[in-house]
Amino acid sequence: MTPQEQEINKMHDEIKKEVRLAFEANMKIFDWDIPENDDRKSAELIIAVMQEAMDELKQEIANGDFNQY
Repeated sequence: MTPQEQEINKMHDEIKKEVRLAFEANMKIFDWDIPENDDRKSAELIIAVMQEAMDELKQEIANGDFNQY
């Protein structure tokens, strides 16, 4: 197992927790800012933006932007 694989095994749950916390923080903001908020619609919109960000990161990785991070 590579050092990177060992590290991801240690960090796996923490990374997932951080993503969930970012999602939930944005859900709270929508609830604060929008009276009578449609939580499901908000969740769908937030997750779409999060997916867009992940797709952009994947492309940057493929482009080599993180080769010497």
